[in-house]
Amino acid sequence: MENIFLGLEMLARWDVILALFVGSIGGVIIGAIPGVGPAVAIAILLPATFSLDPIVGLTMLLGIYGSSMYGGAIPAILINTPGTAVNALTSYDGYPMTKNNEGHRALSLAYSASFWGGIFGIGCLILLSPVLALIAPMFGSREIFLAALLGIILVILAHRGQIFAAGMLAMLGIFLQTIGLDAVTYTQRYTFGYSFLSSGVNLIVVVLGLFALSQAFFLLGDPDSSPDAKPVKGRMSVGIRELLKHKRVATVASSFGVILGMIPGTGEFTAQFMSYTYAQKTSKDPDKFGKGSPEGLIASEAANNAVPAAAMIPLLALGIPGEALTAMMLSVFYVHNVIPGPQLFQNNIDLVYGLYFALIALNVIVMVFLLFSTNLLTKIIRVPTRFLGVMILILSFVGVYSLRNSLTDCMIAAVFGVFGLILKRLNLPIVPIILGMVLGGIMEVKLRSAMPRLKSPLDMIDRPITFVLFVIILLVLALHVRTLIKEYRAHQPQEDHDFHDSQQR
Repeated sequence: MENIFLGLEMLARWDVILALFVGSIGGVIIGAIPGVGPAVAIAILLPATFSLDPIVGLTMLLGIYGSSMYGGAIPAILINTPGTAVNALTSYDGYPMTKNNEGHRALSLAYSASFWGGIFGIGCLILLSPVLALIAPMFGSREIFLAALLGIILVILAHRGQIFAAGMLAMLGIFLQTIGLDAVTYTQRYTFGYSFLSSGVNLIVVVLGLFALSQAFFLLGDPDSSPDAKPVKGRMSVGIRELLKHKRVATVASSFGVILGMIPGTGEFTAQFMSYTYAQKTSKDPDKFGKGSPEGLIASEAANNAVPAAAMIPLLALGIPGEALTAMMLSVFYVHNVIPGPQLFQNNIDLVYGLYFALIALNVIVMVFLLFSTNLLTKIIRVPTRFLGVMILILSFVGVYSLRNSLTDCMIAAVFGVFGLILKRLNLPIVPIILGMVLGGIMEVKLRSAMPRLKSPLDMIDRPITFVLFVIILLVLALHVRTLIKEYRAHQPQEDHDFHDSQQR
């Protein structure tokens, strides 16, 4: 009970309340504008949060992360253009409902399902984080190393059809974090005689380049456009009652979001498609999916909004981020010398409960805000894309320069911005680079710490948790190889058949 009061006391501070409103409402607006997205906004704001208290900075970033998906549903439903990438599935059923003059019903259902998923995810975070924190003291250097290795493997394997590219990009991220002065031996690594590389490649500079600057270049390089979203008529509260008729679908979808949100590299997309498939298979009217099914819309929105809180579980309990946005938040912890893991629950329990209550409050704020301001947001959607590009470009360079007042950082960020643009044009993933940098750094530190106590390679897995993690890694790899073999065998008969047909001709 004392911890609850400590969390409420922390949340009651004026600067935390201000950060909560700025993050939650700002996140909705950012999510509603196609072409921006939470990753770009968090990357731009990240340097500014370093000078704030941890609870203030994290509350603002969590507000943007958790609320952007609410806003992203608006253009997905009204103009068939997802505001954020994870709202793509929302347009499958949301836009057909708009064409049937049910735009207000679709938006209301999306808001209600998002709120359901968000609160469900927070409840699981509150229940599961302390349990993981009790187990976390059993995690030594070897356990953390294998957990981080498992995270990188899952991130790579999550990019089906692009596994080789994702693996190479993750290795690039691991390499980037090794550049600079070695903290143990005090020797230069991969600096090639350039003094500006002695301090290493800053994670935030890379984040701003890959996410923010690349998106600015992308928007500036494409033809200028201004999406046209028509205002909607009708009460925005109608979906709340309708959601209760489909509470089974909403609960199962939220559960998928929580389970997959905790697993590195899976996140919203996998949770959405699994929950959407479940909803379609168990529906009394499966033919309506993709043509305006309320169950499909609920499954999509409940799943993706349960993920943000779930992604915080491994971050808070073990200090291991599952995707790019939580990796950015991890840097806020490190800057303030607050280390996520068991010590966080022992030494900073007020911060933990403050974050719990902040997540609940942001969902309430966003829900109330959207019920009364949806038509105002339809006007914001019409912002020209090149104007957005210019604003992102300016804010990104201001953010990079403010880190260390360094023009060199701006040039490095620009290089990564061009590299990120190339990856986007080639439809290759960016996230493995960031997670490679973060998890690679954790792996190096923990492996070095473990090495003096290892007399043989088998000593790495001579403890129960390390053995379990090692077995999980082997199982994940074996299942993936099995899947590849099955896919190869499925395609081989078709290729042989095509070959024989061509021979006969």
